[in-house]
Amino acid sequence: MLWQDASCRVIRVNDRDYPGYCRLIWNEHVAEMSDLAPSDQRHCFNILMAVEVALRECFQPAKINLASFGNVVPHLHWHLIPREVDDRHFPEPIWGQTQRSSSGTFREMDDARLALAIRNAIAEQLSG
Repeated sequence: MLWQDASCRVIRVNDRDYPGYCRLIWNEHVAEMSDLAPSDQRHCFNILMAVEVALRECFQPAKINLASFGNVVPHLHWHLIPREVDDRHFPEPIWGQTQRSSSGTFREMDDARLALAIRNAIAEQLSG
């Protein structure tokens, strides 16, 4: 767990090939963004954008992939995945066909530093 409030939480996904991979999970059980009240939609989107900013700052990736599926478990969550042009799947999604055996040239980042960057980005995003 990197960050949480009463509505949602941000976790780091344990994936050695994608060390910046995070997931934003809405606490209440809803399937879609449109199930949320407009104020909750804005809150979720603000947190999503803040985490993206923090990941860009920390990892300086070539691209950030954002995905919301919930096909197997219909619970609102977003995947935030920093990508490098030499990661295992690029330009495919990380669930696509492997393109190379290397795991990319990702920066190392411990949980405490990433959590601090996320907290700071969220505070700035929510302050307007």
